[in-house]
Amino acid sequence: MALEHITVLDLTHMLSGPYGTMLLADLGARTIKIEPPGVGEGTRRLMEHDPANSREGMGAYFLTLNRNKQSVCIDLKTETGLSVFKDLVRRADVVFDNFSVGVTRRLGIDYESLAQVNPRIVTCSVTGFGQTGPETERPAFDQVVQAMGGGMSITGTPDTGPIRAGIPIGDLGGGVFGAIGVLAALVERDRSGRGQHVDISMLDAQISLLNYMATMYLLSGEVPAGIGNGHFVHVPYNSYATADGHIIVACIGDVFFERFAEFIDLPALRQPEYRQQPQRFAAKAEIDALVGAVMRQHTTAHWLERLQAARIPCGPVNDFAQALADKQVLAREMVVEVTLRSGEKVRMPGNPVKLSAAASTPPSPPPSLGEHTFQVLSEVAGYPSDQLSRLHGAGVIA
Repeated sequence: MALEHITVLDLTHMLSGPYGTMLLADLGARTIKIEPPGVGEGTRRLMEHDPANSREGMGAYFLTLNRNKQSVCIDLKTETGLSVFKDLVRRADVVFDNFSVGVTRRLGIDYESLAQVNPRIVTCSVTGFGQTGPETERPAFDQVVQAMGGGMSITGTPDTGPIRAGIPIGDLGGGVFGAIGVLAALVERDRSGRGQHVDISMLDAQISLLNYMATMYLLSGEVPAGIGNGHFVHVPYNSYATADGHIIVACIGDVFFERFAEFIDLPALRQPEYRQQPQRFAAKAEIDALVGAVMRQHTTAHWLERLQAARIPCGPVNDFAQALADKQVLAREMVVEVTLRSGEKVRMPGNPVKLSAAASTPPSPPPSLGEHTFQVLSEVAGYPSDQLSRLHGAGVIA
């Protein structure tokens, strides 16, 4: 696999950091989860007693985010534990965390400290606001950065007010950009021979995702408002109720509109002025009402079959059951099975990065707490069995 030569020491917790290291683990990196003895990382306990959303004492968070990883228990709050961790750093490539700003420095495991141990080490920290600027130490969670990043202001309508994205894009965005930053730093290390620190701000990620819409505001000075599922340029481009659900129709540009108008056969849409986008957008409410009235007359399947035959961009508004059973999703192996230690198989989302030269291997199950402590310290740090026994007896490792 592409990253099988890379060793990642994973100090992450909750969602943003673990998602970033999960992406690296899915691509083959040996990803070693460093956990405190006793309780382990916080999400081990999350939903552990929920019979619907847990298996073998692990909730859905931990089951998903920690597949393909190994678990090593080290007490980083002791001097000996820090020494053990740094012995792993000597042989590692990446140290990835999402602690609050200042935690790694207080523990003595920030980039400057670890680079003295291993000049080739790449460190990555995902934080709410980054490590520079006036608000670095503010606490942040997903919805905080969704709100501050501007995206919530254009989700929903003026009537509903701002609505957060249904998936936690504040956390997930930080993890994705963290993984990208690590890969860039590893490529640069091949040229320079030295590692570096990757500083990821979840707020920065949300600003980046505003993309061309931010540029439009910066050019025009016009602050966009929530427009629901419609588009601020194209018409018809919206979700429409059908007889049994909802469907998306996305007519981008004049050509698709003309094709749609011919398909839907509504005389009111054949007005000459509607052949041009500005006039269509000015009549957006009228056009949406016309299209919506027709769409409600038949089922989603009825419209999908005919719209696809006419080569008009469309799609059903799927719920989770429908999305995770979609034939295209399944053909792309985007639902994978993970076999737990009991032999039970659990399904979860797959890896979206498809590399032509990569082997297709089933994900390994998330580790039990400290499952690989002796193995990793023996293989990576070179500790003999008697040293492992002493450290275990002293409570430094578990």
